[in-house]
Amino acid sequence: MRLVFGLVLLAGLGLAGFAVYMAQNYIGAYQNALEQERARSVEAVPTQMIYVADRALAYGEEITAEDVRLAAWTKDTLPDSFFDEAKPLVVDGDEARIVLRAMDKNEAFTGTKVSEPGGDAGLTSRLDKGQRAFAIKVDVATGVSGFLRPGDRVDIYWTGRIPGNDPNLPQGDVTKLIQTGVQLIAIDQQSNTDGSDVTIARTVTVAASPQVVASLAQAQSTGNLSLSLMSATDDTVAEAIEVDQLSLLGISKKEKKAEAKALEVCTIRTRRGAEVVEIPIPCTN
Repeated sequence: MRLVFGLVLLAGLGLAGFAVYMAQNYIGAYQNALEQERARSVEAVPTQMIYVADRALAYGEEITAEDVRLAAWTKDTLPDSFFDEAKPLVVDGDEARIVLRAMDKNEAFTGTKVSEPGGDAGLTSRLDKGQRAFAIKVDVATGVSGFLRPGDRVDIYWTGRIPGNDPNLPQGDVTKLIQTGVQLIAIDQQSNTDGSDVTIARTVTVAASPQVVASLAQAQSTGNLSLSLMSATDDTVAEAIEVDQLSLLGISKKEKKAEAKALEVCTIRTRRGAEVVEIPIPCTN
């Protein structure tokens, strides 16, 4: 019995080992077949490494090296004017490109979605954080005869009449410097700084804080605004300037002197014997 039991045990162990061996061979063959199939599928669909967005990008943002990455893209579906290692999107030493269309993560960059190096996406890319764009109506006289260009800085003067009859306030029309060193970001509908043609603008757009915009809006609705072009290298701050008609003509106000009113004296006459005496008394009206 013991001999039979030992033979059965040995046979069972042999069959178990054979089963494990067969299972390993089967799994190995499956993995090899799977890798071969993957290799054949890669060969069947050729790809190319192109630049895609590494995060969602908003309109007007500057593109940095952290915003892009290379990703495999099937050659059959490559977009037009894509960027790859031969045509990099971000180059050291070049000015940054600007996003012209909002982009999702992993979306491919193309020439229609980004600007040229140093380009812009319009007025929004020219505004610093906290600034607003505001349009000012001008003509040949108030707009420096068409010599204004986007990027110039100007002083803004207000001319109007101060209401009221307060003698302490300036009389007639008054011209006052209300803002200095304000930057122009567009002339009419042009924000390109490369133009050289002289044109008479009808509006100029400035970049300013909301408080300054409110001041300019109030000034434009109550009087006339005139611009004075500043030098490109001028970093001085203009002092407070206010001119009215009297100071323009060199006329000073004459102060009215109060005339001293003579003290009125009332008297009564009395006779003292042969002498007549005048005695002062309070005057009554």
